[in-house]
Amino acid sequence: MSETTTSAPPSSPEPPSAPPPARRRGRLLRGAAWLALLLVMLALPLVIGPGLLSAGQYVMVGAVGAIGLTLVIGQAGQLSLAHAFFLLVGGTSYAVLAGETEQAGSERIVGLGLPPLVALVGAVVISALAGLAFAPVAGRLKGIYLGVASLALVFLGFYLGQALPALTGGAASGRNPEPFSLFGFPFTNEGYLAVLGVPFRQPERLWYLFLAFTVIAFVLARGAVRSRVGRSWRAVRDNEAAAAVMGVDVLRAKAGAFAVSAAYAGLAGVMVTLWLGLLKPDESEFGTYGLNTSIAFLAMAIIGGLGSIPGAVVGALIVFGTPQFLTLFADELGLGDTLAGISPTVISLYVYGFAVILVVLFEPGGLAAIGRRIVGLVTRTGATAPRSGPPGEERS
Repeated sequence: MSETTTSAPPSSPEPPSAPPPARRRGRLLRGAAWLALLLVMLALPLVIGPGLLSAGQYVMVGAVGAIGLTLVIGQAGQLSLAHAFFLLVGGTSYAVLAGETEQAGSERIVGLGLPPLVALVGAVVISALAGLAFAPVAGRLKGIYLGVASLALVFLGFYLGQALPALTGGAASGRNPEPFSLFGFPFTNEGYLAVLGVPFRQPERLWYLFLAFTVIAFVLARGAVRSRVGRSWRAVRDNEAAAAVMGVDVLRAKAGAFAVSAAYAGLAGVMVTLWLGLLKPDESEFGTYGLNTSIAFLAMAIIGGLGSIPGAVVGALIVFGTPQFLTLFADELGLGDTLAGISPTVISLYVYGFAVILVVLFEPGGLAAIGRRIVGLVTRTGATAPRSGPPGEERS
């Protein structure tokens, strides 16, 4: 009699494992923190004055520019000191595209009279093309050599700003950009608008406009970092030869990184032009489009943590927020006499210069690395807490 064997039923494929509780807890914690921050930012115009709103707008200008710079330096590994030049390109492009042709003394100021939204998009595209034009240089240089080559663009901006007064208005007087409006709604003092009894004038309106720009820039950058494009940037940053072997077009990746970074700088240039209400190419390295601005953006990226998008935002808060804070609260802090004759901008140079030294010496990962360690500590503490359950149950 033959032995009958009973075959076991085919095993069903195991379901994909869920993320560990610690990772889920970390995601929820970060998501809750970002949501709380967004709600606070939306509510601030209801409780603070125009001075603080203006300071916050300047910080958001820095955040947008710093996000673009940390992409090209931290993600793609390409040193750029040309951010001030692309700021000038973006601001000038917007002023020309949105402005009207007019006669200022003996000088004819050129303007195309396009809608402000179209001019904004055009300024970002023109800035990206300017960054793409620098790609042949970026593809053949690296490290400090690339940094010096990109620095030459800042001095080129000094020259073009004075040599093309029909576009920039010249270094003496500059030109007033067209105020921004969206679908007929002006971001100026024109018209009356109140929310919860608070009149919304130009400072409040520009706050929400700049906040929208910052959120969009942040979300797009996070998406780029997590996409195939971001992986190709990091591959080029880590080892160009290995990246080429894996099929990454190194020159294309470098060109794309510079174009994206320049586009972000161009948007920041439009924002700073709207914030100042003036486009004026500076003759000094301490001006809006000078060498000091490029160094300030580099400091934001280093302090926040190279390659970290949230870190770039925090770096902008420190670098661009410090001079604004000192200007507004010098008397309240009892520093009025101490700062007499000393510009808050100069003091901020010492502040973020000292911060850069501390980061380089003690925490090369910047504030982003410190934040990751804190979040990791919180999630691990919760994950290792004792759990009640039947004997032998594994702890996550």
